[in-house]
Amino acid sequence: MTMSAVEAFNALPADRLAADLRACCAAPAWGAAVAARRPYPDVAAVLSAGDAASAALNWDDVRTAMSAHPRIGERPGGAGAEAAWSRREQEAARTGDEALTTALVRANWAYEERFGHVFLIFATGKGPEEILGEARRRLGNDEQTERAEVAEELRKIARLRLERLLDALG
Repeated sequence: MTMSAVEAFNALPADRLAADLRACCAAPAWGAAVAARRPYPDVAAVLSAGDAASAALNWDDVRTAMSAHPRIGERPGGAGAEAAWSRREQEAARTGDEALTTALVRANWAYEERFGHVFLIFATGKGPEEILGEARRRLGNDEQTERAEVAEELRKIARLRLERLLDALG
């Protein structure tokens, strides 16, 4: 009999689990919170724990997690799961349109100048025009509003990556 994804997740050695969870979200507090609730009865419980861990992150935790994310449109380097997932998630932001690429780069720089960190967006399923529109819209946010948006985008990214981790274990 083969092990289910959740059984495999529950059975992972602590060091392997910590590394896999860091690839989902680089904030140590997030990984520790998800790991601490093992064993899980099902996939929904794992995903719910990931969402709860995201909601519990403070701004310093969010900034730590963001430090592992490349600028939107940049090709992430590295060979680990996190780099591979970033490349896959950002595929839609790549464009052959030089003017659009330039506009994305400029929006990234303006955003970083305004908020002091990378523009984080759940890019999966979004085209470059939509990403650019979101960057421009979010430039109008105040600090508190933007922090809430960043935290929600991080939650969505971490959830997708947690789903991918479970799929890989299944």
